[in-house]
Amino acid sequence: MASMASRCPSPSLRATFAATLRTFLNDLFDDYRPELHYMRGPGPKWREKHGLQASPAATESANPLYPGSIPA
Repeated sequence: MASMASRCPSPSLRATFAATLRTFLNDLFDDYRPELHYMRGPGPKWREKHGLQASPAATESANPLYPGSIPA
């Protein structure tokens, strides 16, 4: 029995290695991208509720394909 115990790593070493490997793989394949959930400021509903209008620069950049177009 003593020879078998000396060949196998201790349970705590195995658990530490498994936890390290699990953390590494989770970090490697993590698909969370916080920039997709980032809000850039108050939107039109907030402005409507508080009685504010969007700035002219904001309305021009609303349609970047047609910068000189009249908003609908």
